[in-house]
Amino acid sequence: MNSNGWPAPAKLNLFLHVTGRRDDGYHLLQTVFQFLDFQDELAFDVHRDPAIRRVGDCPGVAADSDLVVRAARALQSYTGSRLGVDIHISKHIPMQAGLGGGSSDAATTLRALNRLWGLELPLGELAAIGVKLGADVPVFLHGHAAFAEGVGEELTDLEPAEEWYLIIRPDCSVSTAEIFNDADLTRHTPPITIRDFLAGRGHNDCLPVVLRRYPQVAEAIDWLGNFSEARMTGTGSTVFAAFANRAAAETVLEQVPAHWFGQVCRGQNQSPLLQRLRQPD
Repeated sequence: MNSNGWPAPAKLNLFLHVTGRRDDGYHLLQTVFQFLDFQDELAFDVHRDPAIRRVGDCPGVAADSDLVVRAARALQSYTGSRLGVDIHISKHIPMQAGLGGGSSDAATTLRALNRLWGLELPLGELAAIGVKLGADVPVFLHGHAAFAEGVGEELTDLEPAEEWYLIIRPDCSVSTAEIFNDADLTRHTPPITIRDFLAGRGHNDCLPVVLRRYPQVAEAIDWLGNFSEARMTGTGSTVFAAFANRAAAETVLEQVPAHWFGQVCRGQNQSPLLQRLRQPD
């Protein structure tokens, strides 16, 4: 069975607070996730051979380490399914950019194979599998913009403005583990409420650490700040700013230095993955 056209959208963190740290080392967070109309595309060839294979190269990521392979194997192990799959990825979201590409690919894999393997697991069980792969996986499974707490798995639906954004990825990659292990990271920001966020409160606790370690990110956020309030998503390296309309964002895009990745995107409160799940295979 071949099933094409499964989207895996990018995301932004509209703010990111680190509010504590559990005994097991996981950080407690508050953040707002919003999706973008910018995505990877996945296709799945299901077969009766139980092998799980990634088809095609993904530079810098070994197949056994790829979150799509790990997600498929975790689902297969959890359910005892004897079916396998070849997974094709058309990669557009930059890696190690704070845009959630790997986690989104994993979530799409879990959602797609849950259907294509005929498993019909409820969303809560998929999320329990997904959070072990990455803290961002549950929100991509959930498929709606959300105020997130805990380690990212406690989600409350939210409807932030669906802004036009210019996103810029400078010429560097940022390791999430490196940032969260930095001794200077603020880990005890007082929690805020959804009402606080809607009133304009919120920042990114990871930003000072990233700016100190990565001058390329500092340069990009300074440059973008000349046009609109510049922020960083996740642990970076991508920075972003909202604009009044698409034309305004594209005007600034035309000025982005050639050695940076730039993209104009629209915020989306509903993931295209949910729309795909409503379609027949």
